[in-house]
Amino acid sequence: MKYIIMLGDGMADEPLNELGGMTPLEYAKTETIDALAKKSEIGMAHTIPEGMSPGSDTANLAVLGYDPKIYYTGRSPLEALSIGVDMKETDIALRCNLVTLSEEEGIPYEERTIIDHSSDEISTEDAAVLLDAVREVMEDEIYKFYVGTSYRHLLIWDGGRVVELEPPHDHLGQIIGEFLPEDEVLRSMMEKSYDILENHPVNIERRKKGLKPANSCWFWGAGTRPALTSFEDKTKLKGAMISAVDLLKGIAVGAGMKNIVVEGANGGLHTNYEGKAAAAADALLKEGNDFVYIHLEAPDEMGHQGSVERKVQAIENMDSRLIKPLVAQLDASGEDYRLLVMPDHPTPICIRTHSSNPVPFMIYDSRKDLNKSWKYNEKEAAQSGNIVIEEGYKLIDRLLSE
Repeated sequence: MKYIIMLGDGMADEPLNELGGMTPLEYAKTETIDALAKKSEIGMAHTIPEGMSPGSDTANLAVLGYDPKIYYTGRSPLEALSIGVDMKETDIALRCNLVTLSEEEGIPYEERTIIDHSSDEISTEDAAVLLDAVREVMEDEIYKFYVGTSYRHLLIWDGGRVVELEPPHDHLGQIIGEFLPEDEVLRSMMEKSYDILENHPVNIERRKKGLKPANSCWFWGAGTRPALTSFEDKTKLKGAMISAVDLLKGIAVGAGMKNIVVEGANGGLHTNYEGKAAAAADALLKEGNDFVYIHLEAPDEMGHQGSVERKVQAIENMDSRLIKPLVAQLDASGEDYRLLVMPDHPTPICIRTHSSNPVPFMIYDSRKDLNKSWKYNEKEAAQSGNIVIEEGYKLIDRLLSE
């Protein structure tokens, strides 16, 4: 038996007037998922424990079977694992986004507006050059910068402390003053980064190309060194992770899972869907893995951008270009398998950030035909009268129970 989790990050949403009162998942043309749903069980799962922030960190830990209340020590330490940073006990890790702030002349830093948390999904190559410029001026024995992927990077603060910091994607279109760090050094570093980056040659070229400049660092997601138990020890399954996002790669490192790198997988709408499908099939059918976790970032990014059309497109791409060829290869192999399709959390278009609402899931077993009439979406999963998983980290037990 092989097991797959297909995780559409932020895929769940709210009904939208633009879509005739449907959600993007409900509206999207998903022929493969619809066909599988009729042979599957569907239901709702609470992936965000009460009192915890609705982040991809806590939610993906839960989906993988790790109780966030026990295992969560912060988002950035997981990303540090992915980058290969060996944190000391005294280290604090912080996410360092390269963001786009408004560029009005003659106003103080705190009066600027945050335009884009991803700087138009800046390439890792451009970001590395910009981070080098920041490092040259601001890095010392206490504060060390590390390049991650796209707009997502890392700051290690030796001897620091876990401080409350605001995620930039929670405040798009807002003046930043009340969301800046209370810690004076971190706040000063963010302000200084704007002076370094505003007129950097990379940003001058980006503006010429019609791209948003990555003109400021933004620190958030502070945490301490993580300690996850081995996924294989916990489940007796050899597992692999396929994701373009450092957070998920870091979770895999911490859990002792294999990270599979797919060329062209970039965490955006135009990622390599087919490459992910092929890599998953190879991992299961040729490389001896029992379990694969396929993470797709695109629906979440499109939710943060507030783009209904692109979020629908991301879901349709997942269905036709990833799930369809993967299922075809698994069926052709004759291998029995169970497939869980779900988001980690909602990223509703109406708020352009995450919510803690429960999410729909679908479990398909290639050996069974349940002969159902439903489709897989938020509305039908909630109305199915089927299953509600109150503690999301227990859902994987249902997937692996047969």
